[in-house]
Amino acid sequence: MNLSLLGFAALAVFMALVLSRRLSAVAALILVPIVFGVIAGFGAGLGDMMIEGVVAVAPTALMLIFALLYFAVMIEAGLFEPLVRKILQVTGDDPVKVVVGTAVLAMVVSLDGDGATSAIITISAMYPVYRRLGLNPLVLALLLGLSNTLMNWLPWGGPAARAALALQVDVMSIVGPLLPALGLSLLAVLGLAYGMGRMERRRLALAGPPEPLPEDEAEMLATAPKETRNLWLNLLLTVGLMGGMLSGIAPLPALVMGAFAIAVTLNFPRLSEQKAALAAHGETILMMVSLIFAAGVFTGILNGTGMIDAMAQSLVSTVPEALGPYMGPITAVISMPLLMFMSNDAFYFGVVPVLGATGASYGVAPEVIGRAALMGMPLHGLSPFIAPIYLVASLIRADVGQLQRFGLPWALLCSIFATLAAIVTGAIIIP
Repeated sequence: MNLSLLGFAALAVFMALVLSRRLSAVAALILVPIVFGVIAGFGAGLGDMMIEGVVAVAPTALMLIFALLYFAVMIEAGLFEPLVRKILQVTGDDPVKVVVGTAVLAMVVSLDGDGATSAIITISAMYPVYRRLGLNPLVLALLLGLSNTLMNWLPWGGPAARAALALQVDVMSIVGPLLPALGLSLLAVLGLAYGMGRMERRRLALAGPPEPLPEDEAEMLATAPKETRNLWLNLLLTVGLMGGMLSGIAPLPALVMGAFAIAVTLNFPRLSEQKAALAAHGETILMMVSLIFAAGVFTGILNGTGMIDAMAQSLVSTVPEALGPYMGPITAVISMPLLMFMSNDAFYFGVVPVLGATGASYGVAPEVIGRAALMGMPLHGLSPFIAPIYLVASLIRADVGQLQRFGLPWALLCSIFATLAAIVTGAIIIP
């Protein structure tokens, strides 16, 4: 039985099922490798392979569970509320300040890694201002998307964790060297926001005063501010958690578990309060955890049966030897169109393991492949296969096609800039 052909067939079936929405990503990650493992003749050993895969991803699962719980507590405790109020106070009616403030707010609230939460907080705060001043709400959507997808490079954002799981490496070995490139990319987004704010200011000066925002629309968009609890203690705890992650003082799962335990006890000491505060975030956490363990099954079977190695050898034979050492930048380029038209799960669990094994054949570290695989994330924010784009479109009263046409050139430029920044800072190595 040709393991290479079976492996590629498994990936094709997996991606087809996920993209056509015939199966959920969780179900496809479990069922597809089982079926193809049986076909390959490994039926008796599949159980052990599945358990080995799940055990391998358990530390990452722990880290993500408690990181999401931690930021859920911070959101419910109103950690971001003073920032929202301050941004609205500082920006006033100046289009440039409003647009730059949008980017700053989107970056900060994207710390929790949940695109839907980031969209709701940012748009609820800024859309009425855009409507009142006559600013183009597509600018708001673009800056939200770029900021959120770049912040998703962080360990708990999802894509970095998926890449680490697919390549079986520590997530901080991917994220740590990317932080300088992330900083440069976020500065580039702020520069873009400044430029767009100036363009909007000129456009409004020529167009004249906008129509006032209807009261019923403003009331519908506005959300009641959350009660702010223990602001300075929460801020100090969050800064300490970030510092601990970057310094590597303790394993990531241990850090976020400890931080969550402190945060939830500090802010919601009564059990009934804890339950109410976390209930709204339960669905996001459950889906993320399910995906992680299902991904462990997928990679466990494909690795255990030897399919990944066989696929890599086949791919190596098609890549010119002179280009092999450049698998890092090649992966970055490949990630841009694929993340635009594929789900995170299909790309990171279906394509990245093969790219990683191929790169390893040419001496390219899997961590480099993992970093390069994140470069297409700004384009992923415009993918029709993700839920947040439909949420954003509905909140700003726009069509998804409008968002994609407006945002595509800027998202592509952002991905290219991020790739160059990663190369210059050494995160993606060119021999």
